[in-house]
Amino acid sequence: MDRISDLSRRNLLKLSGGAAAMGLFAPAITGRALAATQITVADPGGPFGPAFRKAFYDPFEKATGNKVVNVAREAEPTAQFKAMVETKSYTWDVCTLTLSARDILAAQNLLDPIGFAHADVPQLMPEAISPHYMGTDVYSTVLAYRTDRVKAAPTSWADFFNVEKFPGRRALRKNAIDTLEQALLADGVPLDKLYPLDVERAFKVLDKIKPHIAVWWTGGAQSTQLLQSGEVDMIPGWNARFQAAIDGGTPAKIVWNQGLYSIEGWGMPKGGPRADVARQFIRFCSDPKAQAAFTEILAYGPTNLDAYKTIPAERAKSLPTSPENLKQMAIANEAWWSANRAAVSERFNSWLLS
Repeated sequence: MDRISDLSRRNLLKLSGGAAAMGLFAPAITGRALAATQITVADPGGPFGPAFRKAFYDPFEKATGNKVVNVAREAEPTAQFKAMVETKSYTWDVCTLTLSARDILAAQNLLDPIGFAHADVPQLMPEAISPHYMGTDVYSTVLAYRTDRVKAAPTSWADFFNVEKFPGRRALRKNAIDTLEQALLADGVPLDKLYPLDVERAFKVLDKIKPHIAVWWTGGAQSTQLLQSGEVDMIPGWNARFQAAIDGGTPAKIVWNQGLYSIEGWGMPKGGPRADVARQFIRFCSDPKAQAAFTEILAYGPTNLDAYKTIPAERAKSLPTSPENLKQMAIANEAWWSANRAAVSERFNSWLLS
């Protein structure tokens, strides 16, 4: 999965020790099962597996007696989800979904309800819960720059697009998503007035910056490498990727101002045979202390903002949903992109070749 940051052995050992007593804060709704049930949970793989094992899977097993087997899902699981429901052959009971995947599956009536609402867990970000979905983690697209190479530190997308005042080698994502938003923000569009995107205006801004882009990156690993190696001085990308580089010693800084965030979380295939236990599991994952635990490895933000009561202040600075960072950003409009992605992406790709 592109946005996954690399695990460090130090953080993995820290999480292993720090979450040993996680069963102590299990939500009361789980209750110990009379007969143990095994559910299969599909997560993004990579560092998510061990982080969620310590934060969610093992504590849920301890609290309920049910067993959780986790597998890595495909990068885009909607087709697999659909096939599973239509054939009633369920290879997993719960799966992580982005907001766009959630909306696609919900529109096709392929999701089971999760059985609780925002009123039941009011500390959850409102955008993180719907009748068929509960978000667990937040990732953000941000600007990062090399502190050893950039003399005048950029603080906005206008600075990134200002090549005279802020010289240096630049990279942009080779994708219309995020790139168009960044162009419009650079041109003065307020963060809360960004959507619907003014596509014509965005391309006019991109015309000006295009000759100054040294690299058009295509994947999260590449974006991290570009920053780490010093091949570029300024680059947009995913916060956890950049944080992993910073934690590894890269002299760089993240600019949270005008960042765009989105959410990943749990959904259930409609008609699954272990839906009751799956619902218990999803509700369990709303617990703030459980969500705090995964942030020790993953630089993603918890969706239950009460998690910050137990997240160390220094770590909170690195997470998208900490109050100081969240107030500088806005949520990306997945609905707009769902409706316009094909046409805008085709135009973007043609523009790159022109």
